Amino acid sequence: MSGKTIDQADQADNGVASLRTFLAQIAGRHPDRSRVVFLCIGTDRSTGDSFGPLVGTKLEERGWPHVFGTLKQPCDAKRFAEALEQSAGLEHAVFIAVDACLGKPSSVGTYIATQGPLTPGQATGARLPAVGDYSIAGVVNAASHKPYMTLQTTSLYTVMQMAETVAELVDQVWKQVSGLTDK
Repeated sequence: MSGKTIDQADQADNGVASLRTFLAQIAGRHPDRSRVVFLCIGTDRSTGDSFGPLVGTKLEERGWPHVFGTLKQPCDAKRFAEALEQSAGLEHAVFIAVDACLGKPSSVGTYIATQGPLTPGQATGARLPAVGDYSIAGVVNAASHKPYMTLQTTSLYTVMQMAETVAELVDQVWKQVSGLTDK
């Protein structure tokens, strides 16, 4: 990932407070939900790599209008170019890329939120272009010398909890910015 990292791993709350602050900054700059595009990268065929599609599914269920990458239609390596092409037609949109990543054992369950793009597929050696005005990577498991196997054996419970947290925070902060709920 490139760009400025917002408090990568606040161990007390797995980075949730930092992620909330990061999302609130984006929502403050881009309050119109109809101009926010989520590129939720990953596949439904790998537990660890399902983080993006799980977030996408949860955002779609919450009524977000522009979500690419769900469990039903994942934005995996095969569909990545198609998603970029479809989303390119959205004028004045801000793109938030969401993907899983591997990291230090002490960082599992945390989030890396960055202004700037992320490069999907690095753990598995895929060569995909960097994407996103902003990016969120969920550290779903510890890095290893066999990243593909590590993603395959990642805890589904952990990934689901992390995806729910991201989707809930996204919804909360945009509602707060819009004045739809109290802080």
